[in-house]
Amino acid sequence: MQKKNIHGDECSMPDARRSGKSRIEEVPFSSNCVRLSPCQWLIVAIIFSAVFCLAPTLWERVEKFEPGPDYRLPYDLSSDYWLYERYCRWACSRYETLVVGDSVVWGHFVPDDNTLSHHLNDLAGRPQFANLGADGTHPAALEGLLRYYATDISNKNVILHLNPLWMSSSKHDLQSEKEYHFNHPELVPQFTPAIPCYGASFSKRLSAVVKRRAPFFNFSSHLNITYFQSMDVPAWTLEHPYKNPLSFVTFRLPASDNYESHRGIARPGRGRGQITLKWVELETSLQWLFFKRSVELLRKRNNRVFVLVGPFNEHKLDSDSIDTYRKMQADIETWLRREKVPYYMPVVLPSHLYVDASHLLSRGYAAIAKQLFENDSFGSVILSIGENRTD
Repeated sequence: MQKKNIHGDECSMPDARRSGKSRIEEVPFSSNCVRLSPCQWLIVAIIFSAVFCLAPTLWERVEKFEPGPDYRLPYDLSSDYWLYERYCRWACSRYETLVVGDSVVWGHFVPDDNTLSHHLNDLAGRPQFANLGADGTHPAALEGLLRYYATDISNKNVILHLNPLWMSSSKHDLQSEKEYHFNHPELVPQFTPAIPCYGASFSKRLSAVVKRRAPFFNFSSHLNITYFQSMDVPAWTLEHPYKNPLSFVTFRLPASDNYESHRGIARPGRGRGQITLKWVELETSLQWLFFKRSVELLRKRNNRVFVLVGPFNEHKLDSDSIDTYRKMQADIETWLRREKVPYYMPVVLPSHLYVDASHLLSRGYAAIAKQLFENDSFGSVILSIGENRTD
């Protein structure tokens, strides 16, 4: 049956149906997307390259950064390597001596005006020592921090701290075969030498390597850590769907006086002789390997390196652990002497000046600073240079 229209005529079939061919012409590249010409792509590339290269520099002009006396990297920004690099550049232009190390140097349980660098400045009678400690920077991470984000440290005096705690077990030494989370994984070598407990994927490792070479990515991380609770903007907006992200970009950095109180966490002077530590052999220690690499790196940059070994709370160790620790100290001392690196191993302090195995109270830092000033090697390497510059 053929259909008819209201006039009785046969409905004419569409030409497409009769011919079996489509009358719809296919237009090349037809879509709702905007397609750019080669010239337009070039313009886009130039704009993105300018943003990529200039944004970090321009941001420094608008974000307020005015370190005062006893400044240290804010605790909440311990993983902000872009800010560490910025602070390092600032400190190198103003201070003669840089104190570099982990949370012991940073001053985990004391305010910023009670750290080791503060007491050194107090004894020197002028601002000579800058606190470049960063919380959680074990030697493997510290070596990466110095190599990639502290390139401005050259032709300076450097007090490099070695915390023996990082060699007190195979886990602390990163030798454990079982994967576990440790501090600052982006700073450690991503491929060689291999770190047994580091199980990051290839893409994550590659990303860490790229970030070291491209300041924009660390700058982006700085924004996330500083203003968005260490989350990227899309993730942050999911957590705060009714808030404007731009309103949280205040261009102001957190204060550096935030620290953890020892009250309720540790009781100074308690727990004597209760700890047995399984120290690793120095010859096979990964952390010791990276510490030696840090010394070599700093010296290649024409820095005058002075090593501070400890302090360490021997009151908490049993006799076997103390004996092993003393042997390790002797081996460390042998290497430092062979390499002609000036050093100092502090005298063990009264137990009530320690918070835990390696952290001190304010009076403990004051005592270590006093010991350093009375040490001949410290005076000849650090203080004499400062006196000559003053004259």
